[in-house]
Amino acid sequence: MVAFLRATLGFEPEVMREASERLADAEASASTDHRRAQRDQHSYRSSIYPAGAEFALCHAEAQLMTAVVGVLNESLTESIKGFYKLRKAFITLDGILQAETKFMNGLPRTSRNSMRSVESFHSQKSVGSNKQTKAPENDPDLLRKHAMTTNASQEAEKGALDQKEKGLVCTSAEDDEEDDEFYDADEDHEIQAKPNTYTGHIEVNGTSKKAAENSTDSSVSSDWEKLTSPTSSPAHQTLDQDPDSDIFSNPIDVFIHSGANLCFGLLLVMISMIPPAFSKLLFIIGFHGDRDRGLNLLWQASKFHNINGAMAGLCLLGYYNAIVGFADILPEPTGSGENQSVQGYPKERCEALLVDMRTRHPKSQLWLLEEARMEAMNRRLEKAMSILQNAAKQKSPLKQVAALNMFETSLEAMYMHEYELCAESFIKCVSMNNWSHALYYYIAGAAHVELYRLCKIRQDLVQAEKHANIATEYLQTAPQHAGKKKFMARQLPFDVLVNRKIQKWSSRAKEWHCTFIDAIGVSPLEEMIFFWNGYKRMDSAQLESSLERLRWSEMEENERFWKREEKDERAVLAVLRAATMREMGRWEEAESCLREGVLKIDKSELKGGLRDDWTGPCGSYEMGVVCWMRGKRARKNKENGDGNEKKEVVVDGKSEDEWAKECEGWIEKAAKWESYELDARIGLKVATAQDTLKKYWDGIR
Repeated sequence: MVAFLRATLGFEPEVMREASERLADAEASASTDHRRAQRDQHSYRSSIYPAGAEFALCHAEAQLMTAVVGVLNESLTESIKGFYKLRKAFITLDGILQAETKFMNGLPRTSRNSMRSVESFHSQKSVGSNKQTKAPENDPDLLRKHAMTTNASQEAEKGALDQKEKGLVCTSAEDDEEDDEFYDADEDHEIQAKPNTYTGHIEVNGTSKKAAENSTDSSVSSDWEKLTSPTSSPAHQTLDQDPDSDIFSNPIDVFIHSGANLCFGLLLVMISMIPPAFSKLLFIIGFHGDRDRGLNLLWQASKFHNINGAMAGLCLLGYYNAIVGFADILPEPTGSGENQSVQGYPKERCEALLVDMRTRHPKSQLWLLEEARMEAMNRRLEKAMSILQNAAKQKSPLKQVAALNMFETSLEAMYMHEYELCAESFIKCVSMNNWSHALYYYIAGAAHVELYRLCKIRQDLVQAEKHANIATEYLQTAPQHAGKKKFMARQLPFDVLVNRKIQKWSSRAKEWHCTFIDAIGVSPLEEMIFFWNGYKRMDSAQLESSLERLRWSEMEENERFWKREEKDERAVLAVLRAATMREMGRWEEAESCLREGVLKIDKSELKGGLRDDWTGPCGSYEMGVVCWMRGKRARKNKENGDGNEKKEVVVDGKSEDEWAKECEGWIEKAAKWESYELDARIGLKVATAQDTLKKYWDGIR
């Protein structure tokens, strides 16, 4: 787990290789222990889970972590193998949760309702234990009936099918390497008819059969076979008891329950966030995500005071403070406190979780990082910066945590328009992390561009020249580092943007017969703030500062260059200005800015060559956000009105439903846009917006 965290936090190649090796060892060990536990009559037998479930869970966790490391690998083949492992982990985890559903469905309704009380069921400690467990008074035979429901010690010997043939396989890493080989397709092979329903198995032909024939493990539990096919999953009725419930009296059951909820929840959330640009990956994975169910599973796992609970808490806070913080169109959470819904940004629940995690793990700096992110989400950037700077004084045993802290400091400084600190922090990131040096140099250079322009306005020519030289050095250094890091065998999206921007400005400098820094168009730093959704974290004064920085393009000092700008550069200014204004509640101005500066331009004039082709789809998305915000205001006005629910409340001439309908039109337009720069990044926002609108029309508000 530590090796995995180091790999995913730092992305260093050598650390990722080390993590892959350790995870392969963990897979092999879990596979061996799983087979042994199924055959050993004296191994632990749970009243809830099949025999060996704890090792099956470890195997699935190792596969899940291996998949993440594989996807982050630069090799496309390794990435595809990673998605294949995600599918294998899904089948195992789904089987474990189906065991919980089977256990719950077998209980009488009265017992199900009283499971939070002291009369809840105990897991059997071990086969042959003399310790007796008290059953509910209404059915003294109930516990005895269910205690051995999932006991496979005798059933496995009676002709159970091989596990590989059923999809739930705890194979060694070496076996996985053989199974995951990729070959050229046999063109002469007869194409089989596509099944009408998803069968739940990737290995449906000879490969699985051959593997089953060669397998030496014939003693496999039939319970797993019944529970691991995604084709007939029962209703999602799983355990949601607190850790102090008697049903979790055995620590092994606690480990299985919390671990399965953590991994399956994380898997469902991850898959649900795949943007439209990568939708074809779902064909490799073979299943779809479910964000709400996944989040509920993660919240359940976070209740437990073990490593699974800590990881679930980290995933939840990371999701809400980073992923949700990146989106704009979100549902409003309902309820309060620990009963607050998982939708949108449940502020009270997240704050309580953070307090709990800091109490459990007071020495961990990861919670300080999440606390800073939470403060930023609440538009308190100064407080966030203070937390990060204080945390930096405490040396973390993991250098990856220190690097993450420095990166977050760099972003907060960028949002606060602290240009010197922003540039200095991003340059420090170069020596602390090797993920995207091109991006670090680019943003550091962009910060000095802002300092250069401020000095020009103040007529401080000496300082202006100083910052111009530094900005030019950093910006022209950035492309030298682009392309060194790849994701799924492709250049990082921001590396592509950096290369194009530098080429664009260099070309214009020659064409306009000016210096490189004067050929730079609309504020590149404000553009980065937009891509990181920094406007959502700014207070009113900081938003005003952004508008002031954007005015440079049309100021007298830049007049002769602005006259020569093409439509795509003017569209960049319109999108950035509109994004700032809508956060200030100036929706009419934002809409006018988008309609005049982006939407009326033919899309063919915004793409091709070195143009900024992202402005078209982002313009449509921003229009959707403006509509959504107006609808939210209409709802709020209605809630604060005279209590007449039937009375329509309008904002700018339209009701909440009318604004939601218009919002949906703009979001669909953005979703159907052809490929463009940073489409995967913008696609995350679009996918979240689509999910929110679906819930809105389904009546979930």
